[in-house]
Parts: sequence; C-alpha cells; structure tokens
Amino acid sequence: MDAGPPFMAEHATRRLAAVPGKRGRVSSGAAVAVKPVAKRVLVVDVGGNSVKILASGHKVRRSFPSGRKMTPKDMVAGVKKLTADWHYDVVSIGYPGPVLHGRPVGEPRNLGRGWVGFDFARAFGCPVKVVNDAAMQALGSYRGGKMLFLGLGTGLGSTLIVDGIVEPMELAHLPYKKGTYEDYVGRAGLKRHGKTKWRKYVADVVARLVAALEPDETVIGGGNVKKLAALPPHTRAGDNANAFRGGFRLWQFDCGKEKNPTRRNAAKAPPSSDR
Repeated sequence: MDAGPPFMAEHATRRLAAVPGKRGRVSSGAAVAVKPVAKRVLVVDVGGNSVKILASGHKVRRSFPSGRKMTPKDMVAGVKKLTADWHYDVVSIGYPGPVLHGRPVGEPRNLGRGWVGFDFARAFGCPVKVVNDAAMQALGSYRGGKMLFLGLGTGLGSTLIVDGIVEPMELAHLPYKKGTYEDYVGRAGLKRHGKTKWRKYVADVVARLVAALEPDETVIGGGNVKKLAALPPHTRAGDNANAFRGGFRLWQFDCGKEKNPTRRNAAKAPPSSDR
C-alpha cells in the first residue's frame, strides 16, 4: 500500500511517521528517523454487521458475519478460520468503539461483550495494534492538512486529522433533535425515517459539523455513503478499502528509539478526544 502523507496514528499514544527513507520532522516538532519495515500485516475491520479482513500480498478481502452476540473470542476464531492459508506477522484491528492506549475502553454498542480487557496479542499470537475503526479508515483517506472524516454505517464514526495528528472523536453521541446525531444518520435512523428524510438529516449533520470544525476537506465514508443521492457540498466520498490502507499504514514505519515523542510536545497538539 502507498505510504501517503506524513501522519501520527493513534494507537497506544499518537505515533510518528514520515516520508519513507528520510529523516522527517513531523508537525509536533519532534525529529525522528524512520525506516520502512517489511512486516506482513493482517488488517481486521470489525463492523456491526460483518468482519472484513485483508493481508499483505492479497488483493481480495474476506469477510464473515458479526452481530450483537459476537464476542472478541468469536471474532478471533472467525479471523483465524478465514486466514488459515494466509501468513502474517502483525495485526491491525479497527474497533467500533472508544480506544485508549491501544486498548478498547468501552464495549461496542452493536456487538457482544468482553472486548474491554481482552488480550488481542495473546489471542492472535503476534503484535497487535487496535485503533478506532473510523480512525483507521480516516488514516487511509488522508491526503494532508485538516481533514474531517465521517463514517455512515451502523452508527456515525468520526475522526479529525490535523497536520498528520489523528484524533478519533465522539461526535455521534452529541445531542441532536430528539436524540443524537447517530440516532438520525446511523443505520437505525435510516430504517426509522426512510431514505429521503435520512439524506436530509445527513446533509444537515454534515453541514453543522463542517461549520463547527472548519476542516480543509471532509470525507464521507462508511457502508451507507452509497445510499446518498449526492454528496454534501465540499465533501468527497471515502471508500471502505481505505480502512485496509489505514491498517497497513499503521505498520509501515518504524519510529526508531523514540518511544513517546508526542508526550513532551503535548501542548502543541490538539486535546485528545479518543473514542
């Protein structure tokens, strides 16, 4: 996958990356040596309806159903079954819930229980990076500057990337009308209100968030973006394949010996709103 622009991806803390093969200076002001790594990566995109997977060296993704009863053990078992003929060294997981320091800190609304505290590295038998699913897709969509990503799926995923700093957000649960943004533009809202009203709500929600956050560009992704008759003004469509690109990008760089260079520069970074 392409390396894309310089970025700092959220996983344990915000991590650094830069242009391959160069000594880069990231937006926080910390200069680090970066080295491309040749790890075989398995990317797992966990959704409310299905789990989608893709590994380095493969072009066709695989998937299996998820649902409200799926536990992390069920997910790992399903992934291992589908990847019995694949080889990988590390795993990236896009998780549909809040993630802090590379671990889920809240149970997903549309899956089973047991995700918080689950040892993914032990279950897979290799290093694992867990990020919010919207953040992973946003990372794969990022081209530079200040980008707002909104994912229309089971719920409403949201991530803001500013000069390469990835900040997953909880915009979905902010108050809106008689509920929350997610209640109106998520899958339940689509079923409740019908496609015509749902499209109007999407346009209104996008306009409100763009006006509040003032991004350079806005990307509308998620499985339901294809249900829009037209994209809201000044936005571009994302692609679910960008989730895999973001998962590969998480492992594309080695940040050398600098374990947590962003901590000492925290004053220069936006406040964290990790999901």
